[in-house]
Amino acid sequence: MHRANQPCNRWSRKFAIAITFFASVSSLLNGVGPWMTDSARQLHAFDVGRPQGDSIVNADSRLELLFTRQAAIQGGLAEGPAVAPDGSIYYTDIPVGNDKGYIMRYDPVSGQTAAFSIDSGKANGMIFDSQGDLIACEGSDQGGRRVSKWNVKTGQRTTLADRYKGKKFNAPNDCCLDRQGRVYFTDPRYLGDEPRELEHRAVYRIEKDGSVIEITHEVSKPNGIALSPDGKTLYVADHDNGTDKIDPTAPPPKHGPMAIYAFPLGADGKVSGARKTLLDYGDQAGCDGMCVDAAGNVYLTTRSLKRPGVQVLNPAGKEVAFLPTGPENQVTDDDHPPVGMPSNVEFGIGDEINTLYVTIDQSLYRIRLKAKGHHVQYAKP
Repeated sequence: MHRANQPCNRWSRKFAIAITFFASVSSLLNGVGPWMTDSARQLHAFDVGRPQGDSIVNADSRLELLFTRQAAIQGGLAEGPAVAPDGSIYYTDIPVGNDKGYIMRYDPVSGQTAAFSIDSGKANGMIFDSQGDLIACEGSDQGGRRVSKWNVKTGQRTTLADRYKGKKFNAPNDCCLDRQGRVYFTDPRYLGDEPRELEHRAVYRIEKDGSVIEITHEVSKPNGIALSPDGKTLYVADHDNGTDKIDPTAPPPKHGPMAIYAFPLGADGKVSGARKTLLDYGDQAGCDGMCVDAAGNVYLTTRSLKRPGVQVLNPAGKEVAFLPTGPENQVTDDDHPPVGMPSNVEFGIGDEINTLYVTIDQSLYRIRLKAKGHHVQYAKP
């Protein structure tokens, strides 16, 4: 969390990007009631730069606001978009403290957003498997601290894994799947008072028999994670903010590494060689969640105050596109928090294979691209 003594009024290279909100919102599940007020159905706009990267996106493509939190929960952010077999987008809404987390569902056909669950276990990153079940990483701060699986038809949730060698996970954060359906996930820690049991903040894999193996702890604080389309490279975001418990009332801690790593994998899906640093963010906040497209490009949700947005790298680490999500060169303080900070990304499927969904602050957006998404769980044999 970044703090400064001046208001954030020095934003450069501004273009007014109209973000059209079009979704009419149905009543929530479980009798919670209407989710969106009429006052929220309006035109929103951020002052941000134009998308860059002709091979990935048209210059006139615009972020489209689909839904903004209306529940009476405090703090936190939207996260973890995951595309279901029917093309709908499930994503998480993570508060802090005593408030329960939500899992939301956006239907691109009807334009409606409703709550799938009003007690997510503080779920963060998610992904659907090939059977149509929703895999969720439940975090700390009174969350489940486990990887769970939801039957979205019945609403039943079961635990896939909550321990490594008998010790409770720190706070599972994000996940991806390989061709065998094994779950790779990161286990950092950013919030909560729960005691840590594990020495490392590591990357793990849940095997088909339910056992858990460590893939690597050669990362200070693993966050976003993705596999290359050929399954030979594991991408991990190191996002070390310097503390296991974010405290807005305390001086900002000195952060550790902020980088994107590429780990080579062998035929067994385990690390088989030296780690490569694709990108080092230096003194800026780095990447949260990520995904890959069919060509193997990596989409990074970069939370830098200087340049927030979705940064697209090719497998060699060269930037090939950038989709701004917030104003550049923000200066923040208690009265002027950061705005337009992306947290995670996911491509749609079917007619929306070129549509990138992005969670930003406490909202869900989408943008049309030239690139096509990659989803190993939906690939044809």
